[in-house]
Amino acid sequence: MVRAPVRRVVWPRSARIIRSIYPLIDLFEDIADPADWEALASADAKFNPRIRDSIGDLAKVPVARRVTGPGASWVMAPFVHCSPLRPGRFSDGTFGLYFAGDSTEVAIAETIHHHTKTMLATAEAPGWTSQFRELVGSVNADLDDVSGLADLLHPDDYAASQVFGAQRRAAGSNGVTWPSIRYPGGNCIAAFWPDVVPIPAQGGHFAYHWNGRAVDYVKRLDTGEITAVI
Repeated sequence: MVRAPVRRVVWPRSARIIRSIYPLIDLFEDIADPADWEALASADAKFNPRIRDSIGDLAKVPVARRVTGPGASWVMAPFVHCSPLRPGRFSDGTFGLYFAGDSTEVAIAETIHHHTKTMLATAEAPGWTSQFRELVGSVNADLDDVSGLADLLHPDDYAASQVFGAQRRAAGSNGVTWPSIRYPGGNCIAAFWPDVVPIPAQGGHFAYHWNGRAVDYVKRLDTGEITAVI
């Protein structure tokens, strides 16, 4: 098994970028005991079958590691709506991760990389596409630092890093930290459990401009500022 040093990661500010189309999930926003969520979801689903789809797979997160209250949907969602159709660097998609960067620029650059792959695969027409929401939080946790493990930081091949992520999660790790591959000088974290990170607050809103080959501009919708992607 590949081993990495555990390091205390303390960021006063973290940034995560998600699609703006995803609504908050009432169950997670309530003050109900997380141990009761399955029962509440089952009851609600009897009146609205689509409720279960919106909540996701609660079994993916142990009761003791769930978070609840205002804004909890933003933390819980990536763990209960994960899928093998959406793998990442440290997960094959069978379990979820909460990804964040140590700056807005890092989070945008990482998101653009994955957004570009989707847009190319679906042959989307040029134009302003896909609005995104920034989640601003913080980090104060012991994480596996893989900055010195080149095999886990390949730009495109995630085979080794996915195995590492699965092994470390099973061993009880809180998550991973590594230098951003898409934004030199930046850093990233991927938390294996919702309770590793504090509940974030909403930050800016963004739109990405697709030129048919790449994302070439990012617009901050609340200020109108447009930035070229280099």
